[in-house]
This record gives sequence, structure tokens and C-alpha cells, in this order.
Amino acid sequence: GMKVHRSTKVVHFSEFFFVWIFSFRRTQSLHGPSPVTTFGPKACMLQNPHAVMHIQDPASQRLTWNKPPKSVLVVKKIRDASLLQPFKELCIFLTEVKNMIVYVERKLLEDPAIAGDENFGVIIKKLCTFREDLDDISNRVDFIICLGGDGTLLYASSLFQESVPPVMAFHLGSLGFLTPFKFDTYQSQVTQIIEGNAAIILRSRLRVRVLKENREKKARVDEKGIIMTNGDSEGSRKAMQYQVLNEVVVDRGPSSYLSNVDLFLDGHLITTVQGDGVIVSTPTGSTAYAVAAGASMIHPNVPAIMITPICPHSLSFRPIVVPAGVELKIMLSRDARNTAWVSFDGRRRQEICHGDSITITTSCFPVPSICFRDPVNDWFESLAQCLHWNVRKKQNYLSSEEDDF
Repeated sequence: GMKVHRSTKVVHFSEFFFVWIFSFRRTQSLHGPSPVTTFGPKACMLQNPHAVMHIQDPASQRLTWNKPPKSVLVVKKIRDASLLQPFKELCIFLTEVKNMIVYVERKLLEDPAIAGDENFGVIIKKLCTFREDLDDISNRVDFIICLGGDGTLLYASSLFQESVPPVMAFHLGSLGFLTPFKFDTYQSQVTQIIEGNAAIILRSRLRVRVLKENREKKARVDEKGIIMTNGDSEGSRKAMQYQVLNEVVVDRGPSSYLSNVDLFLDGHLITTVQGDGVIVSTPTGSTAYAVAAGASMIHPNVPAIMITPICPHSLSFRPIVVPAGVELKIMLSRDARNTAWVSFDGRRRQEICHGDSITITTSCFPVPSICFRDPVNDWFESLAQCLHWNVRKKQNYLSSEEDDF
């Protein structure tokens, strides 16, 4: 398994005080919060044994292995010819040079360009294959390597509904927010990871539960005419659960009417969202759909959930950021003219009808992404590369005669 080095930097709230007494190295960081939990002469934080929130100091998050890693999952964007050569090279390197057990998705090897390559046939025989939705590989993989854009990392995340192994993502061609590594030096980079020398960033995910009212209200009747189940019993409701890395999007679907959904926070109705829909995103997802809809970009180390309306009818509905760990619930408003639709990281799109509910909170299972340099530098680098953030023409310098204007 994989651990995050728990240096004094990653601590439970309740551990702050003891760490502070025994360690004065804490001052080297400007990022983490102060570990002191006494406030003035008389006040202190009420100790909460259920505190789950760690505030990470981005500078101190390092990867370590309990045992040397033996197996790796390679995720490749399908139907992308430019990735074939890197994919084959990587598989040869991992199996032959590093003696790793390599997992790949079965449909990847059905690509004629891979299946038809006789030289690669020897390697194919060594690969372990699995099928999405059928085979559970969650306890067999020590780490993950992604080749392709951000979509490959979102896909890899979806394969692990609980604990996620560390992910190393290479950008080939398109530059992504989640893919900091260049492929040309992959051998030394992968070797460093296997040796346990890497910075990581924990990207929080959302745990989403969709509860569907059973619409078949007809009670079931057995052959003797006895009613077996009442149509609206609790047992007739279906619940589905998802782990989401970017965002949950609720929108109006094919309807031409605005969507109307009620938004609850910890059980209280906060507001009704009237418009094209609403985006609930993680900080990682803040640079995806949310930023296009007007939200702030939030560094992935900030423990938060973002709520961003899509083209709201009320112009004063500003995007909001709420603390990680709150529970959001979204339901169709009683007077909504039409249903709504929901999707999770752009997948598994489904209709939401009256009586259905979507419950969203911070998941206990983040995605540990391996950094190229460190969490802060990588993020600003990706803002510059992907969004050309704050690139502008410089204003001309004024000569002294013009100073009066």
C-alpha cells in the first residue's frame, strides 16, 4: 500500500497541540494552519473525535511505499494513434526492465494496431486484462500511469470507488490540468516513483448518492390476489453511489424551459436554482466546467465544495464556496415545469424526476496525484499553459512629460 508521509505537516485538528509541543520545525511552512488550538488565556477548540479534515501543507506531502510496488495499471486514451508508440514502449519498459505486473483494459488490446503488432505479441501475453464494470481491480493495483489528456485521469478515478492508488499522468499532445509529466524522460521519472521519491497532491472527490423514487406505484399482487408490497415502501427506492473528481452537473436536459431545483445545505433550504442548471465541483473541478460558468479557480489543497449556477435567471446569484464536509442535497422543485438531468464527471447521465434526490458531500477517498515538482508550482504552471492565465499586453511606460495626463 501507499502512505502519505505524516510529517508534522498533515495532522488531525485534535493532534495539533501535541505536534506543536514536540516539534518546532512547523515554522518552516507558510502554507499550513498554525497547530495551536488554544485561543487567548481561556478558550480552546472542543476536541472532536470525528474530525476527518486534514489541512495539508502542500510543501510537505510526499509519497512513500510500505512495500515496493509490484503492479501498475496503465490507462490510455482509446482511438488515439499518437499514443500507440508511447503505450507500447511503456509496457515493454514496465514488464521487461522493471518486472512489474501490468494491468490494461481489455478493449485497449482489441485495437488492431496493438493486436496486429507481432513484435508486441510477446508483451501482450504478459499483460493482465480487465473489463470495466465487471472486474474489480481495486485491490490489485499499486499505482496508475495515465497516457493522454485529463479525461484519462477522470476515467482512472472512476475505476476506484474507494481507496485510489497514486496516479502518475503524462500529457501527450494536449496539455492538461491533471497531467504534469512529459513523456520524453518517462524512464527516469517512473523509476523515481517506484523508488518512492515523489511529491503528491491529494485531490478531494465528491461522494454522490442518487436516490430514485420508484415510479411503478402499482402494488404487486401474487396469484392468490394478496398484495405483496406497497408501491411506495422504502424498499422500492433505488440508490446509486458515485465518486466524482471534477463535478456533478444538474441541467435542464432537452427541455426549453429553465430548470428549477432546490438546493439544501445540511438539511436547510439555501435557495432555488432557476436557470440552465447548477455545477457542484471540487477544487480540482474548479478549472473545468465551473470556471467557464464564472467560478473562481481554487487550488486543489483548499478543502472546499463549489456551487456555481449555469446561466442563472437571477443575475445576483454569484458562485459560492462552502466548506468541505457539508452535505448538499439537490431535488427538483415542487413547481418545476420539467425534469432535470444529472451527470458525474461528464458520464452516467440520467434523468431526475419529482421525488428523486442527489446528495453530495466530500468523499473519504481522494485521488493522490503525483506531482512533477510540487503542488503549488504544478498548479500555476498548468494555469499558464492551459488557460494562458493573466497573459496580456503590457501597458506602455509613460514618459515624464505625459505624467500630467
